[in-house]
Amino acid sequence: MVEISEKELLEKLKVNFGYDSFRLKQKTIIENILAKKDTLVIMPTGGGKSICFQLPALFFQGITIVISPLIALMKDQVDSLKANGIPATYYNSSQSQQEQQAVFNAVANKTIKLLYVAPESLPLLQNILNQNYVSCVAIDEAHCISAWGHDFRPSYKQLSFLKKSLPEVPIVALTATADKATQEDILGQLSVPHATKFVSSFNRENIALEVRPANDRVQQIIKFIQKRPSESGIVYCLSRKATEQLASKLQQKGIDAKAYHAGLTFDERAKTQEDFIKDEVAIICATIAFGMGIDKSNVRWVIHYNMPKNIEGYYQEIGRAGRDGLPSQALLFHSYADVIQLRQFIANTGNKEVQEAKLERMKQFSEATVCRRKILLSYFGELIEENCGNCDVCKNPPKFFDGTIIAQKALSAIYRLQQKEAMGTVIDVVRGAKNAAVYDKNYQTLKTYGVGRDISWQHWQHYIVQLINQGYCQIAFHLNNVLQLTDFSKKILFDGEKVQLTTPVEFKKETKTAARERKSKAKRTPALQDSLFERLRKLRYRIAQEEDIAAYLVFSDATLRQLEIERPQTDDEFLAISGVGQRKLEVYGGEFMEEINTFIKEKKKGKKDTTLETFKLYKEGFSIEEIAVKRKLKAQTIFSHLSKLYLEGKDVSLDEFIDANTLKLIGNAKKVLKNETALKPYFEFLGEKISYEQIRIGLTILQKKR
Repeated sequence: MVEISEKELLEKLKVNFGYDSFRLKQKTIIENILAKKDTLVIMPTGGGKSICFQLPALFFQGITIVISPLIALMKDQVDSLKANGIPATYYNSSQSQQEQQAVFNAVANKTIKLLYVAPESLPLLQNILNQNYVSCVAIDEAHCISAWGHDFRPSYKQLSFLKKSLPEVPIVALTATADKATQEDILGQLSVPHATKFVSSFNRENIALEVRPANDRVQQIIKFIQKRPSESGIVYCLSRKATEQLASKLQQKGIDAKAYHAGLTFDERAKTQEDFIKDEVAIICATIAFGMGIDKSNVRWVIHYNMPKNIEGYYQEIGRAGRDGLPSQALLFHSYADVIQLRQFIANTGNKEVQEAKLERMKQFSEATVCRRKILLSYFGELIEENCGNCDVCKNPPKFFDGTIIAQKALSAIYRLQQKEAMGTVIDVVRGAKNAAVYDKNYQTLKTYGVGRDISWQHWQHYIVQLINQGYCQIAFHLNNVLQLTDFSKKILFDGEKVQLTTPVEFKKETKTAARERKSKAKRTPALQDSLFERLRKLRYRIAQEEDIAAYLVFSDATLRQLEIERPQTDDEFLAISGVGQRKLEVYGGEFMEEINTFIKEKKKGKKDTTLETFKLYKEGFSIEEIAVKRKLKAQTIFSHLSKLYLEGKDVSLDEFIDANTLKLIGNAKKVLKNETALKPYFEFLGEKISYEQIRIGLTILQKKR
């Protein structure tokens, strides 16, 4: 057991990860792991699962082995750790023998804290898989080990040997999605049946949920993206062909998009993924394999071109949006054809009954007329009393009307077709279609032929799906998906029972006039492009390119937003920003504060300078502390105001705040550090004996003298 105080944990959390406090159940989980207890962590994507094992790794003597499902993601995960000043590396089959030996040397010399490895590569680590080297084993995406989960991978089956080989080493299993059956299966497969479970809230309140009918979905997606320029997003499709076709159509509209699927070569997939992570490409059209384990925090939206086969998969995939906690969107397109296709997939898989039940729950979610988040959370055993207010049903409650006559027409048609036709033919008959499917079987002679020609095909589909959901008819999947009546059908046909249906939501195509107005408006509003956030985003992108890392590894969107609001002027103020740790202050602080100051100066041209209020109080004889209280600002900010006024030639005496010897020491440091703009290097160079305020004052005086 490793005894660590809460103060020590918080210090490491801030220094290495930039956060001042723990989220959800992180602290309790970390303490459990430090006590060397086996642990199961169920925490939503973006909830901070990684910190649960990364922070304890900094206190263990040996390494923490992290088992990750995809080789292509390991570099990204290791880059993220290194960006936070944490020694880490990875081991996989793509490395040369020399590179692999370097990993073993690093483990032996205790120069790394975390080692990422794919499950397939574990047998190659036999020489270090013992308690002399390993202090903890973390299994990421642990749902992959369970055949009950939504993404079962046979390679994870071998992990059961870990507890036998390392009986005193804590095993930590982590995943964002696992129902109770999957949780128990994970613990059984890993031979840690008594592991402590930590199940955090599944509620990702920042993600707006929306479901739309799949009518003309390509145009809907184009319009959706055009409203969100510069945002990063993922479109999930069921087939490889669909990803390529959609990516092509988006490119034709000038939208920066690429396809990703298993049919591409390894190099093509790796390049596409790397381009997305590094913001070189904004949008990926992908099969569901894409995105697992990606920590990219600035994905603003996820679209499902097709309905997923279960709620676990849906939840996992939408969780790739908004990891930074900022508002994000999840848009799902739902169609009857998706249900048919997914049923066919399931027919050829194991656990057929379980998979069909999970698909049914997914279908119910898609067709819901009540708060979608309530349905989503209840699936994972989490109940909320109030409606979420952030889903399409809450924002635009469906409009119900008396649909009894519509129901009678549909059910009568099913009856007269002898319950032998699928939905498409039923709709053709009620609409009076003149096609081969109708005429070849003389369906045009039926009494119900053409009784619903005043209703569009899509609307009929919408109404019949609702009748299926309410139990008035059913799909016989084993009989080529024909529609059949149920025991409830006669209540409508003979007993006069009323039926309530909802009006379908219409998607209106953008007219040429509206498109011109939208483009014209975009040209007339360049202010967004010159916002402080946008300038900080461009600076982040440039730095990321220079360092060959993902942009979000420099700072997340959430951190940039806070920088935009707070506009820190000193190292202490910059360090107070959430997401800024000690290393990131040292490496990036100077450039970002310089960009912020430049922006402020540009915007203040022709405007009243707020430093003049500080100057007025200073001339009235108030002390720094008194001015800070009156202006509700920090003392550091008042010092920065006085420094600015001093450089502008105002009657300010900075000499009273610094002695000659201290000024001389700062001058000597400046000769050595030359053009350094951040204060931290001066603070360290001077043995941490001179305060940041004194350093800033000294540099200001020296600048004016020069």
